[in-house]
Amino acid sequence: MAQSLSAPHQHTATAAGTRRAGARRHGVGFSLIAFAFLTAMAFSTVPTPLYPLYMAKDGFSTFMVTVVFATYAVGVVISLVLAGHLSDRVGRKKVLLPAIGLELVAAVLFLTSTALPVLLAARLLTGLGVGMITATATAHLQELHTAHRPGASLQRFELVSTAANIGGLGVGPLVAGLLAQWVSGPLRTPYLVFAVLLLVSVVAIALTPETVEEQSVRPPYRPQRVSLDHGDRAGFTAAAAAGFASFAVFGLFTSVAPGFVAGSLHHPSRALAGLIVFAVFGAAAAAQSLTTTLSTAAKRRLGLAAQAVGLVTLVVGMHVGDLATFLVGGIVSGIGAGVLFKASLGTVAALATPAKRSEALAGLFLISYLGLTLPAVGIGVATRSFSTPTVLTWFAGLLLLLLGAVAAQAGRRSAAA
Repeated sequence: MAQSLSAPHQHTATAAGTRRAGARRHGVGFSLIAFAFLTAMAFSTVPTPLYPLYMAKDGFSTFMVTVVFATYAVGVVISLVLAGHLSDRVGRKKVLLPAIGLELVAAVLFLTSTALPVLLAARLLTGLGVGMITATATAHLQELHTAHRPGASLQRFELVSTAANIGGLGVGPLVAGLLAQWVSGPLRTPYLVFAVLLLVSVVAIALTPETVEEQSVRPPYRPQRVSLDHGDRAGFTAAAAAGFASFAVFGLFTSVAPGFVAGSLHHPSRALAGLIVFAVFGAAAAAQSLTTTLSTAAKRRLGLAAQAVGLVTLVVGMHVGDLATFLVGGIVSGIGAGVLFKASLGTVAALATPAKRSEALAGLFLISYLGLTLPAVGIGVATRSFSTPTVLTWFAGLLLLLLGAVAAQAGRRSAAA
Protein backbone atom coordinates (compact mmCIF):
# COMPACT_ATOMS: atom_id res chain seq x y z
CA MET A 1 0.00 0.00 0.00
CA ALA A 2 2.83 2.40 0.84
CA GLN A 3 4.38 1.79 -2.55
CA SER A 4 1.10 2.50 -4.34
CA LEU A 5 0.63 5.72 -2.40
CA SER A 6 4.13 6.94 -3.20
CA ALA A 7 3.92 6.19 -6.94
CA PRO A 8 2.06 9.39 -7.89
CA HIS A 9 4.58 11.45 -5.93
CA GLN A 10 7.43 9.71 -7.70
CA HIS A 11 5.77 10.34 -11.07
CA THR A 12 5.27 14.03 -10.22
CA ALA A 13 8.87 14.38 -9.09
CA THR A 14 10.11 12.69 -12.24
CA ALA A 15 7.99 14.96 -14.45
CA ALA A 16 9.23 18.04 -12.59
CA GLY A 17 12.81 16.88 -12.99
CA THR A 18 12.28 16.34 -16.70
CA ARG A 19 10.83 19.85 -17.07
CA ARG A 20 13.79 21.36 -15.21
CA ALA A 21 16.25 19.45 -17.37
CA GLY A 22 14.41 20.59 -20.49
CA ALA A 23 14.45 24.18 -19.30
CA ARG A 24 18.20 23.95 -18.62
CA ARG A 25 18.80 22.57 -22.13
CA HIS A 26 16.86 25.46 -23.63
CA GLY A 27 18.79 27.91 -21.44
CA VAL A 28 22.11 26.50 -22.66
CA GLY A 29 20.74 26.51 -26.21
CA PHE A 30 19.88 30.20 -25.85
CA SER A 31 23.54 30.97 -25.12
CA LEU A 32 24.76 28.73 -27.94
CA ILE A 33 22.49 30.32 -30.55
CA ALA A 34 23.45 33.80 -29.32
CA PHE A 35 27.11 32.87 -29.87
CA ALA A 36 26.42 31.49 -33.36
CA PHE A 37 24.30 34.54 -34.26
CA LEU A 38 26.99 36.97 -33.11
CA THR A 39 29.72 35.02 -34.94
CA ALA A 40 27.75 34.95 -38.20
CA MET A 41 26.98 38.67 -38.11
CA ALA A 42 30.56 39.52 -37.13
CA PHE A 43 31.93 37.47 -40.03
CA SER A 44 29.77 39.48 -42.44
CA THR A 45 31.71 42.67 -41.64
CA VAL A 46 35.23 41.21 -41.36
CA PRO A 47 36.32 42.71 -44.74
CA THR A 48 35.36 46.25 -43.69
CA PRO A 49 38.72 47.41 -42.21
CA LEU A 50 40.60 45.34 -44.82
CA TYR A 51 39.26 47.10 -47.91
CA PRO A 52 42.16 49.63 -48.01
CA LEU A 53 44.58 46.67 -48.02
CA TYR A 54 42.72 45.12 -50.96
CA MET A 55 42.84 48.49 -52.71
CA ALA A 56 46.61 48.74 -52.21
CA LYS A 57 47.31 45.11 -53.16
CA ASP A 58 45.15 44.73 -56.25
CA GLY A 59 44.58 48.32 -57.31
CA PHE A 60 40.88 48.49 -56.43
CA SER A 61 39.18 51.87 -56.61
CA THR A 62 36.69 53.11 -54.03
CA PHE A 63 34.00 52.39 -56.59
CA MET A 64 35.00 48.71 -56.82
CA VAL A 65 34.95 48.46 -53.02
CA THR A 66 31.34 49.63 -53.04
CA VAL A 67 30.51 47.10 -55.77
CA VAL A 68 31.95 44.30 -53.62
CA PHE A 69 29.96 45.62 -50.67
CA ALA A 70 26.78 45.92 -52.75
CA THR A 71 27.11 42.29 -53.81
CA TYR A 72 26.76 41.33 -50.15
CA ALA A 73 23.59 43.38 -49.77
CA VAL A 74 22.12 41.83 -52.92
CA GLY A 75 22.76 38.38 -51.42
CA VAL A 76 20.99 39.37 -48.21
CA VAL A 77 17.90 40.62 -50.07
CA ILE A 78 17.69 37.51 -52.28
CA SER A 79 17.99 35.26 -49.24
CA LEU A 80 15.45 37.19 -47.18
CA VAL A 81 12.86 36.82 -49.93
CA LEU A 82 13.60 33.21 -50.92
CA ALA A 83 14.60 31.55 -47.65
CA GLY A 84 14.21 33.88 -44.68
CA HIS A 85 10.79 32.45 -43.77
CA LEU A 86 11.44 28.74 -44.32
CA SER A 87 12.40 27.97 -40.72
CA ASP A 88 8.77 28.49 -39.67
CA ARG A 89 7.96 25.29 -41.58
CA VAL A 90 11.09 23.11 -41.60
CA GLY A 91 12.64 24.10 -38.25
CA ARG A 92 15.21 26.62 -37.10
CA LYS A 93 18.25 24.33 -37.18
CA LYS A 94 17.59 23.13 -40.73
CA VAL A 95 17.99 26.72 -41.91
CA LEU A 96 20.74 27.87 -39.55
CA LEU A 97 23.14 25.02 -40.33
CA PRO A 98 23.16 25.53 -44.14
CA ALA A 99 23.41 29.28 -43.60
CA ILE A 100 26.55 28.89 -41.47
CA GLY A 101 27.79 26.48 -44.15
CA LEU A 102 27.50 29.24 -46.76
CA GLU A 103 29.58 31.54 -44.58
CA LEU A 104 32.20 28.81 -44.15
CA VAL A 105 32.46 28.45 -47.93
CA ALA A 106 32.83 32.24 -48.15
CA ALA A 107 35.65 32.11 -45.57
CA VAL A 108 37.47 29.49 -47.66
CA LEU A 109 37.14 31.71 -50.74
CA PHE A 110 38.54 34.68 -48.86
CA LEU A 111 41.49 32.51 -47.80
CA THR A 112 42.25 31.28 -51.31
CA SER A 113 42.50 34.54 -53.27
CA THR A 114 42.22 38.32 -53.19
CA ALA A 115 41.11 38.54 -56.83
CA LEU A 116 37.99 40.59 -57.51
CA PRO A 117 35.82 37.71 -58.87
CA VAL A 118 36.60 35.64 -55.76
CA LEU A 119 35.76 38.55 -53.46
CA LEU A 120 32.46 39.08 -55.26
CA ALA A 121 31.55 35.41 -54.92
CA ALA A 122 32.55 35.34 -51.25
CA ARG A 123 30.52 38.43 -50.45
CA LEU A 124 27.47 37.09 -52.30
CA LEU A 125 27.63 33.84 -50.31
CA THR A 126 28.04 35.79 -47.09
CA GLY A 127 24.95 37.83 -47.87
CA LEU A 128 22.94 34.72 -48.70
CA GLY A 129 23.91 33.22 -45.36
CA VAL A 130 23.11 36.35 -43.37
CA GLY A 131 19.69 36.67 -45.00
CA MET A 132 18.85 33.17 -43.79
CA ILE A 133 20.31 33.70 -40.33
CA THR A 134 18.90 37.04 -39.20
CA ALA A 135 15.18 36.27 -38.86
CA THR A 136 15.74 32.58 -38.07
CA ALA A 137 18.21 33.13 -35.23
CA THR A 138 16.08 35.92 -33.76
CA ALA A 139 13.00 33.68 -33.73
CA HIS A 140 15.02 30.76 -32.29
CA LEU A 141 16.36 32.95 -29.48
CA GLN A 142 12.87 34.10 -28.53
CA GLU A 143 11.52 30.55 -28.46
CA LEU A 144 14.48 29.24 -26.44
CA HIS A 145 14.10 32.11 -23.98
CA THR A 146 10.38 31.39 -23.54
CA ALA A 147 11.01 27.67 -23.03
CA HIS A 148 13.77 28.39 -20.51
CA ARG A 149 11.88 31.06 -18.59
CA PRO A 150 8.12 30.64 -19.19
CA GLY A 151 6.18 33.80 -18.41
CA ALA A 152 9.33 35.92 -17.95
CA SER A 153 9.80 39.32 -19.54
CA LEU A 154 11.25 39.33 -23.06
CA GLN A 155 13.75 42.04 -22.12
CA ARG A 156 16.63 39.53 -21.86
CA PHE A 157 15.82 38.16 -25.30
CA GLU A 158 15.61 41.65 -26.81
CA LEU A 159 18.92 42.70 -25.26
CA VAL A 160 20.78 39.56 -26.36
CA SER A 161 19.32 39.48 -29.87
CA THR A 162 20.19 43.16 -30.41
CA ALA A 163 23.71 42.66 -29.08
CA ALA A 164 24.24 39.61 -31.30
CA ASN A 165 22.80 41.24 -34.42
CA ILE A 166 23.85 44.90 -34.43
CA GLY A 167 26.67 44.39 -31.94
CA GLY A 168 28.03 41.52 -34.00
CA LEU A 169 28.29 43.81 -37.02
CA GLY A 170 30.65 45.94 -34.96
CA VAL A 171 32.65 43.05 -33.46
CA GLY A 172 33.71 41.77 -36.89
CA PRO A 173 35.64 44.89 -37.96
CA LEU A 174 37.14 45.29 -34.49
CA VAL A 175 38.57 41.75 -34.42
CA ALA A 176 39.65 41.90 -38.07
CA GLY A 177 41.29 45.30 -37.62
CA LEU A 178 43.24 44.23 -34.55
CA LEU A 179 44.40 41.02 -36.24
CA ALA A 180 45.34 42.83 -39.44
CA GLN A 181 47.33 45.39 -37.45
CA TRP A 182 49.24 43.07 -35.14
CA VAL A 183 49.32 39.59 -36.73
CA SER A 184 51.00 38.45 -39.94
CA GLY A 185 48.87 37.69 -42.98
CA PRO A 186 46.33 40.52 -42.58
CA LEU A 187 44.24 39.33 -45.55
CA ARG A 188 44.20 35.72 -44.34
CA THR A 189 44.41 35.53 -40.54
CA PRO A 190 41.03 37.20 -39.77
CA TYR A 191 39.22 34.78 -42.08
CA LEU A 192 41.06 31.81 -40.60
CA VAL A 193 40.04 32.84 -37.08
CA PHE A 194 36.42 33.26 -38.09
CA ALA A 195 36.41 29.99 -40.03
CA VAL A 196 37.26 28.26 -36.75
CA LEU A 197 34.55 30.22 -34.91
CA LEU A 198 32.01 29.30 -37.59
CA LEU A 199 32.91 25.61 -37.20
CA VAL A 200 32.33 25.98 -33.46
CA SER A 201 28.99 27.63 -34.30
CA VAL A 202 27.97 24.57 -36.32
CA VAL A 203 28.56 22.41 -33.25
CA ALA A 204 26.69 24.90 -31.05
CA ILE A 205 23.63 24.85 -33.31
CA ALA A 206 23.69 21.06 -33.55
CA LEU A 207 23.63 20.81 -29.74
CA THR A 208 20.71 23.23 -29.36
CA PRO A 209 17.13 21.95 -29.00
CA GLU A 210 14.83 22.49 -31.96
CA THR A 211 11.85 24.71 -31.18
CA VAL A 212 9.71 24.19 -34.29
CA GLU A 213 7.93 20.94 -34.98
CA GLU A 214 8.32 20.09 -38.64
CA GLN A 215 5.00 19.89 -40.47
CA SER A 216 4.10 16.42 -41.72
CA VAL A 217 2.33 17.94 -44.71
CA ARG A 218 4.15 20.96 -46.05
CA PRO A 219 2.33 23.60 -48.04
CA PRO A 220 3.77 24.37 -51.50
CA TYR A 221 6.88 26.54 -51.41
CA ARG A 222 6.53 30.18 -52.29
CA PRO A 223 8.89 33.10 -51.76
CA GLN A 224 8.29 35.49 -48.90
CA ARG A 225 5.57 37.89 -49.97
CA VAL A 226 6.57 41.55 -49.88
CA SER A 227 3.91 44.19 -49.31
CA LEU A 228 4.25 47.96 -49.18
CA ASP A 229 0.67 49.03 -48.44
CA HIS A 230 -1.12 48.25 -45.18
CA GLY A 231 -3.96 50.70 -44.96
CA ASP A 232 -1.76 53.68 -44.10
CA ARG A 233 0.44 54.18 -47.15
CA ALA A 234 1.84 57.48 -45.85
CA GLY A 235 2.80 55.94 -42.50
CA PHE A 236 4.48 52.96 -44.13
CA THR A 237 6.29 55.20 -46.63
CA ALA A 238 7.68 57.35 -43.80
CA ALA A 239 8.82 54.28 -41.86
CA ALA A 240 10.46 52.79 -44.97
CA ALA A 241 12.20 56.09 -45.75
CA ALA A 242 13.51 56.16 -42.19
CA GLY A 243 14.77 52.59 -42.61
CA PHE A 244 16.49 53.58 -45.86
CA ALA A 245 18.20 56.52 -44.14
CA SER A 246 19.27 54.41 -41.16
CA PHE A 247 20.84 51.70 -43.29
CA ALA A 248 22.56 54.33 -45.45
CA VAL A 249 24.62 55.28 -42.40
CA PHE A 250 25.45 51.63 -41.70
CA GLY A 251 26.40 51.18 -45.36
CA LEU A 252 28.73 54.15 -45.24
CA PHE A 253 30.69 52.72 -42.32
CA THR A 254 30.82 49.15 -43.58
CA SER A 255 32.02 50.09 -47.06
CA VAL A 256 33.96 53.30 -47.70
CA ALA A 257 34.44 54.97 -44.31
CA PRO A 258 37.64 52.99 -43.45
CA GLY A 259 39.11 54.12 -46.78
CA PHE A 260 38.19 57.72 -45.97
CA VAL A 261 39.91 57.46 -42.61
CA ALA A 262 43.04 55.96 -44.18
CA GLY A 263 43.13 58.39 -47.10
CA SER A 264 41.54 61.77 -46.44
CA LEU A 265 42.15 61.72 -42.67
CA HIS A 266 45.62 60.12 -42.98
CA HIS A 267 45.15 57.40 -40.36
CA PRO A 268 45.95 54.10 -42.10
CA SER A 269 45.84 51.91 -38.96
CA ARG A 270 43.66 48.82 -39.52
CA ALA A 271 43.03 48.57 -35.81
CA LEU A 272 41.74 52.14 -35.79
CA ALA A 273 39.49 51.48 -38.77
CA GLY A 274 38.00 48.47 -37.00
CA LEU A 275 37.58 50.41 -33.77
CA ILE A 276 35.67 53.21 -35.53
CA VAL A 277 33.20 50.79 -37.13
CA PHE A 278 32.83 48.96 -33.82
CA ALA A 279 32.09 52.25 -32.06
CA VAL A 280 29.37 53.14 -34.57
CA PHE A 281 27.59 49.77 -34.38
CA GLY A 282 28.20 49.45 -30.65
CA ALA A 283 26.55 52.83 -30.13
CA ALA A 284 23.60 51.74 -32.30
CA ALA A 285 23.15 48.49 -30.35
CA ALA A 286 23.45 50.23 -26.98
CA ALA A 287 20.97 52.92 -28.00
CA GLN A 288 18.45 50.32 -29.18
CA SER A 289 18.75 48.47 -25.87
CA LEU A 290 18.52 51.58 -23.69
CA THR A 291 15.43 53.01 -25.45
CA THR A 292 13.22 49.94 -25.05
CA THR A 293 10.78 51.76 -22.76
CA LEU A 294 10.33 54.78 -25.06
CA SER A 295 7.29 55.06 -27.27
CA THR A 296 7.69 54.61 -31.02
CA ALA A 297 7.12 58.33 -31.56
CA ALA A 298 9.79 59.23 -28.98
CA LYS A 299 12.25 56.83 -30.59
CA ARG A 300 11.55 58.38 -33.97
CA ARG A 301 12.18 61.91 -32.69
CA LEU A 302 15.39 60.88 -30.92
CA GLY A 303 16.62 58.93 -33.93
CA LEU A 304 15.92 61.74 -36.39
CA ALA A 305 17.65 64.35 -34.21
CA ALA A 306 20.70 62.22 -33.40
CA GLN A 307 21.22 61.10 -36.99
CA ALA A 308 20.93 64.66 -38.29
CA VAL A 309 23.42 66.02 -35.73
CA GLY A 310 25.76 63.10 -36.36
CA LEU A 311 25.75 63.61 -40.13
CA VAL A 312 26.58 67.30 -39.81
CA THR A 313 29.39 66.47 -37.40
CA LEU A 314 30.75 63.84 -39.81
CA VAL A 315 30.93 66.38 -42.61
CA VAL A 316 32.65 68.94 -40.39
CA GLY A 317 35.20 66.35 -39.30
CA MET A 318 35.96 65.43 -42.91
CA HIS A 319 36.31 69.06 -44.04
CA VAL A 320 38.65 70.07 -41.21
CA GLY A 321 40.51 66.76 -41.34
CA ASP A 322 39.91 66.00 -37.67
CA LEU A 323 39.57 62.32 -36.76
CA ALA A 324 38.01 62.97 -33.34
CA THR A 325 35.21 65.05 -34.85
CA PHE A 326 34.63 62.42 -37.53
CA LEU A 327 34.46 59.69 -34.86
CA VAL A 328 32.00 61.66 -32.70
CA GLY A 329 29.85 62.20 -35.79
CA GLY A 330 29.94 58.48 -36.53
CA ILE A 331 28.92 57.52 -33.01
CA VAL A 332 26.08 60.03 -32.83
CA SER A 333 24.78 59.11 -36.29
CA GLY A 334 25.05 55.43 -35.30
CA ILE A 335 22.90 56.12 -32.24
CA GLY A 336 20.37 57.91 -34.42
CA ALA A 337 20.32 55.19 -37.07
CA GLY A 338 19.87 52.42 -34.52
CA VAL A 339 17.00 54.11 -32.70
CA LEU A 340 15.34 55.33 -35.88
CA PHE A 341 15.33 51.87 -37.42
CA LYS A 342 13.89 50.41 -34.23
CA ALA A 343 11.10 53.00 -34.45
CA SER A 344 10.49 52.01 -38.07
CA LEU A 345 10.14 48.35 -37.06
CA GLY A 346 7.65 49.34 -34.37
CA THR A 347 5.65 51.48 -36.78
CA VAL A 348 5.39 48.81 -39.48
CA ALA A 349 4.57 46.06 -36.98
CA ALA A 350 1.75 48.22 -35.59
CA LEU A 351 0.36 49.19 -39.00
CA ALA A 352 0.16 45.65 -40.37
CA THR A 353 -2.39 43.06 -39.34
CA PRO A 354 -0.90 39.90 -37.76
CA ALA A 355 -1.59 37.90 -40.92
CA LYS A 356 0.30 40.44 -43.04
CA ARG A 357 3.06 41.37 -40.59
CA SER A 358 5.80 39.25 -42.14
CA GLU A 359 5.01 40.69 -45.57
CA ALA A 360 5.16 44.23 -44.20
CA LEU A 361 8.46 43.63 -42.41
CA ALA A 362 9.88 42.03 -45.55
CA GLY A 363 8.96 45.21 -47.43
CA LEU A 364 10.67 47.33 -44.78
CA PHE A 365 13.85 45.26 -44.89
CA LEU A 366 13.89 45.29 -48.68
CA ILE A 367 13.79 49.08 -48.81
CA SER A 368 16.26 49.37 -45.92
CA TYR A 369 18.78 47.15 -47.70
CA LEU A 370 18.42 49.35 -50.76
CA GLY A 371 19.52 52.12 -48.40
CA LEU A 372 22.50 50.00 -47.41
CA THR A 373 23.49 49.54 -51.05
CA LEU A 374 22.51 52.44 -53.31
CA PRO A 375 24.07 55.36 -51.37
CA ALA A 376 27.32 53.43 -50.88
CA VAL A 377 27.56 52.69 -54.61
CA GLY A 378 26.68 56.31 -55.35
CA ILE A 379 29.51 57.45 -53.10
CA GLY A 380 31.89 55.11 -54.91
CA VAL A 381 30.86 56.50 -58.30
CA ALA A 382 31.07 60.10 -57.12
CA THR A 383 34.58 59.75 -55.65
CA ARG A 384 35.88 59.07 -59.17
CA SER A 385 35.09 62.70 -60.09
CA PHE A 386 34.94 64.67 -56.83
CA SER A 387 36.90 64.96 -53.60
CA THR A 388 35.91 62.86 -50.59
CA PRO A 389 34.74 65.84 -48.46
CA THR A 390 32.55 67.04 -51.33
CA VAL A 391 31.01 63.61 -51.84
CA LEU A 392 30.35 63.14 -48.13
CA THR A 393 28.75 66.59 -47.98
CA TRP A 394 26.32 65.66 -50.76
CA PHE A 395 25.62 62.33 -49.09
CA ALA A 396 24.81 64.02 -45.79
CA GLY A 397 22.75 66.72 -47.49
CA LEU A 398 20.54 64.22 -49.30
CA LEU A 399 20.05 62.17 -46.14
CA LEU A 400 19.15 65.31 -44.18
CA LEU A 401 16.49 66.11 -46.77
CA LEU A 402 15.13 62.58 -46.42
CA LEU A 403 15.13 62.82 -42.62
CA GLY A 404 13.33 66.16 -42.87
CA ALA A 405 10.66 64.57 -45.06
CA VAL A 406 10.21 61.76 -42.54
CA ALA A 407 9.88 64.25 -39.69
CA ALA A 408 7.33 66.32 -41.66
CA GLN A 409 5.24 63.25 -42.52
CA ALA A 410 5.31 62.07 -38.90
CA GLY A 411 4.22 65.53 -37.76
CA ARG A 412 1.27 65.55 -40.15
CA ARG A 413 0.16 62.08 -38.98
CA SER A 414 0.36 63.18 -35.32
CA ALA A 415 -1.67 66.31 -36.04
CA ALA A 416 -4.32 64.28 -37.85
CA ALA A 417 -4.57 61.66 -35.09
